[in-house]
Amino acid sequence: MRRRYGYYWTKFSVLLALLAATGVAFVLIGESWWQMGIAALLAVLLTQTAFLGHDAAHRQIFRSGGWNDWASLVVANLLGGLSYGWWQHKHSRHHAKPNTRGGDPDMINGVLVWETETLTETKSGLRAWFAARQGYLFFPLLLLEGLNLHVSGIKTIFGRGPVKRRTVEIVFVVLRLGGYLAAVFLVLPVGMGFAFLGVQLGLFGVLMGASFAPNHKGMPTVAPDVKIDFLRRQVLMSRNITGGRWVDVAMGGLNFQIEHHLFPSMPRPSLRKVRPIVKEFCAERGILYTETTLVDSYRIVIRYLNRVGLAARDPFQCPLTAQYRSVR
Repeated sequence: MRRRYGYYWTKFSVLLALLAATGVAFVLIGESWWQMGIAALLAVLLTQTAFLGHDAAHRQIFRSGGWNDWASLVVANLLGGLSYGWWQHKHSRHHAKPNTRGGDPDMINGVLVWETETLTETKSGLRAWFAARQGYLFFPLLLLEGLNLHVSGIKTIFGRGPVKRRTVEIVFVVLRLGGYLAAVFLVLPVGMGFAFLGVQLGLFGVLMGASFAPNHKGMPTVAPDVKIDFLRRQVLMSRNITGGRWVDVAMGGLNFQIEHHLFPSMPRPSLRKVRPIVKEFCAERGILYTETTLVDSYRIVIRYLNRVGLAARDPFQCPLTAQYRSVR
């Protein structure tokens, strides 16, 4: 649980240097379709930056809560153009009740149907066709996730809900997004500029979504009234991704999802070290510890979404159960 200052300061320094070098390359290359390569590189670097913001928000980097808060604000808002306040509120609820229907914000039905228990209407027509194939459409839809993350953050900081450091968040996000858009369209013509934004935001969304989706989708879900202890709630609802160091980097340490949910403030490099201890601890108590490869996890996610989508066309809801729940 000790802080890993050397690890994180190195991460910060390398990422800032690479972002600066990417900005210089962007200006030097100028009006050229080679800029699409810069856009792709920028998406990768911003994804890694977002992982750092995630670590700071979980108090993994510094002992001081204030230092972690400001690190998250700088990384998420100023470097990433996202909202730390929006993400923290949403993500804290997820950690408290992973895969809990009605409790986990990552399971709320929207464009995709994650569960059928809370559906208020049967999917029909085009919506039914889409739902039945939503697993196959999931990864193409992630091309829009980067834009969605920015929009969700803007709606939060300019909305009426409570935001701890609203003024700071607004200033950082406006500087980041305004400066970024100005730079893109000052250097590139309009058509090429929009292509640059499309590549950067699209790949950023895919990389972010592809690192989060394998961790819980397709794992057991529970009703909000189910009583379950902390250990089982975090372990049984989470899935680890096996692989070497490249998986650690690509997923920002989220491949050790079980350990992260049990010890959310544990520094990222320690998760790999504690994994054998947690695995043995669970085995001794007969608690299922789930691990799979990255490719297999994507197959599981696709099958799960297609199955739920098919059920959404004609969800079976027992009238007696529904009546019992409404009375309770």
